[in-house]
Amino acid sequence: MDNMTALVSAFARAYHYQKSRVWVFADSLAQKLLTDEEYIAISKNMSGGISFFAPGFEGTPDEALRFVVERQLAPSVLARSAFCERAIDNAARLGCRQVALYAVGYDTFPLRNRDGRLTVFELDSPGMIADRWARIQRAGLEPACRVEAIGCDLSGPEWKDRLIRAGFDPGEASFASLLGISYYLSKGDFKRLIEGIASICPEGSSVCFDYPMAEGGAEARRNRELAAAAGETMRAKYAYAEMEALLADAGFLIYEHMDADGATGAFFAAYNRENPAHEMRAPEGVGYCLAVKKGR
Repeated sequence: MDNMTALVSAFARAYHYQKSRVWVFADSLAQKLLTDEEYIAISKNMSGGISFFAPGFEGTPDEALRFVVERQLAPSVLARSAFCERAIDNAARLGCRQVALYAVGYDTFPLRNRDGRLTVFELDSPGMIADRWARIQRAGLEPACRVEAIGCDLSGPEWKDRLIRAGFDPGEASFASLLGISYYLSKGDFKRLIEGIASICPEGSSVCFDYPMAEGGAEARRNRELAAAAGETMRAKYAYAEMEALLADAGFLIYEHMDADGATGAFFAAYNRENPAHEMRAPEGVGYCLAVKKGR
């Protein structure tokens, strides 16, 4: 995931927080990581591209922007964030004190989290990590917990050593968030990443991620086209049984799984009751998965 993809994801979270009274997912800090110029530019680009998303649309630029955000940009970002942070909260209640955010981008969880017992490890490319922390410092934000930022290449083997050198304890249960990663990795690379995580965490540790299912909808197709236009390729799709087998090979059992209907019911219901003229749904063709490491 490059900077533009991460910026658009942050924009979607920021727009939803600003424009809504009832939230699917409340990210109060996303806009602070964007400059005013970036926010305005993304707004104009998205509203100006309404013909791509909805040919024949009639309305004002503000109405076009809302349509694009609520029908295309926000649902996948909000659903996966809500699914993952609910799982993090549950893991923390059960005693987990290590959270690793793979391909962290401009995720604001480490800044919003108020549980000082957690240590959060942020992994991403060195360039992304540097830009992320420049934005955090410019915004004057301070994490309430210990945060370790690790610049690394997740497609190579060195990230594990860097994570452990940063203080990650392989003997203690951990939670791994891999939001938005599986789309851009080959099946082999994603499997190796899951196996790498499994190799440094004990029984009871969790991995949480979203992934493209074999049955994709119109939104998924447009997301692939947008990614290609940004110079990225979405490389894989998975049947549920295939993902289940991939996780089992690495020692994980699926604990919770949601498709579009499940995620819409769990996370969008309150928002939709408040906004019947602007209902949102989790995107078709995306699965949300929480898996737990089993004992050998």
